[in-house]
Amino acid sequence: MTESYAYGMWPLVMINAGIFIFFVFSFLKPKKRWEWRSMGAFTAFVVALFTEMYGFPLTVYMLTSILGSRYPATNPFSHVSGNLLAVFFGGSEFVSGLFMFLGGAVMFVGLVIMGKAWKQVHKAHGELVTSGIYDRVRHPQYFGLLLITVGMLIQWPTIITAVMWPILMFMYYRLARREEKEMEDHFGDKYVDYRRNVPMFIPRLATAPPVTVKL
Repeated sequence: MTESYAYGMWPLVMINAGIFIFFVFSFLKPKKRWEWRSMGAFTAFVVALFTEMYGFPLTVYMLTSILGSRYPATNPFSHVSGNLLAVFFGGSEFVSGLFMFLGGAVMFVGLVIMGKAWKQVHKAHGELVTSGIYDRVRHPQYFGLLLITVGMLIQWPTIITAVMWPILMFMYYRLARREEKEMEDHFGDKYVDYRRNVPMFIPRLATAPPVTVKL
């Protein structure tokens, strides 16, 4: 895709956004109001990303108008030049492909982590899960979501998504805190001890010590 203007492909916007929204929705299963609110923010992030990737390159227009002849790409509206990290690191097809591959790999790992976490929770039938991936991190599904969005930013950074990303992560941080309060109310000291030993979002390398319940 090296044509002079490689955008306006709105079916690709809808297909790609729909795929990611479907997978994340199926893993997170929002039910409560604040869960739907966070899911809505993720949906807006994904739509904004793929709109600039295939529909309308707002960030490229803004940067070319500001930088003018200093913009490092001779054909800024080709799809190869759409990855801004690649453009500012040389702009070759190899560099662009490298960033696309790296971002895709990070997103794939995020989806795998979300899938593994969902399977463990589904098999637990309402019991507290502290083994497997939950032995390394308390909120693996949100950690997977973090990886997915970071991978998206590596593949196709834009001004809008760069602004939206910290807001999105803060919303899921608040959602995680709400969920932890509910878990503490439901499981009591067992969850308090688990929370004390296992990090919230960034997985630990070593396994956590066994959870003990205070009597």
